[in-house]
Amino acid sequence: MATESSNSPRAEGATAELKIFLLPNLLTAGNLFCGFLALTLIVGADINNPGAFGPTIRNAILFIILACVFDLLDGRVARFGGQDSPFGREFDSLADIISFGAAPAFLVHRVVLHDVFEKHPEIGWFIASVYLICGAFRLARFNCLAASGSGASKDFLGFPIPAAAGAMASLMLLDHHILRLGQEVKPVLILVVSFVLAFLMVSTIKYTKFKGMKLRAGEGFMYLVWGVIGVMMIVAAIAALARISQAEPEMLISIALFVLFAAYALSGVVMLAVNLMRRTARRSLEPERPSPLPSPHGGEDR
Repeated sequence: MATESSNSPRAEGATAELKIFLLPNLLTAGNLFCGFLALTLIVGADINNPGAFGPTIRNAILFIILACVFDLLDGRVARFGGQDSPFGREFDSLADIISFGAAPAFLVHRVVLHDVFEKHPEIGWFIASVYLICGAFRLARFNCLAASGSGASKDFLGFPIPAAAGAMASLMLLDHHILRLGQEVKPVLILVVSFVLAFLMVSTIKYTKFKGMKLRAGEGFMYLVWGVIGVMMIVAAIAALARISQAEPEMLISIALFVLFAAYALSGVVMLAVNLMRRTARRSLEPERPSPLPSPHGGEDR
């Protein structure tokens, strides 16, 4: 069967419509580079040398968080400059699956599952892959919705994979600085969190994009109110902890990041519960509809 030549008018038109903008894609490349560095550090970490293993893993976590910053900036820059494009969307997804899918999955396997399933490593591989596969499903669904024009809403469908990676990385960073959980508790906690994040990514729970919200007496205004209250609580908690424990700045940053990502993860679940309770309350207040009157001729109406 003959195939379409690359020199055909249709192929030339498709090439002419392909727009590649420098700054947003440069930031996306920064995201991908940080993911690559994180993977390199995780794979190369010497698990038999605890003195070197800890700092190496900490640096890998910081690169994942830095990739989150690049991912946040590339979308904002593209929208601000009117430089959204299909190429940028696809490139961003390819970078995300490395930085926020593969890197956190490798991190969980290297730090937690490597020791737990040392005799049966295939079990650890399977468990770590659940997060990665769900993240890939999440990105594929997002791209399909965006291509069909159904993704231009004010909410994400499912937990965004950069936020999921940020939650996992910040939890690991928090454990490195403060929690220092033992080998009895740490694997259970990390695995539960990874499975919860995997479920949230492929769920239909809606998460706000924090863009296009109107400051009026409605849903957007309430997001603003709760956001301000949340930021005030985080700042107050960090200030109190710093005064009590004389904590180092990096330790305080790890607390702030974990609280931020955890609050965002819970926000979708809380809003879902609130909406369900509102619907239930509205249904209970609706008057019952009277039953239809029987037919005067008896039997069923024909």
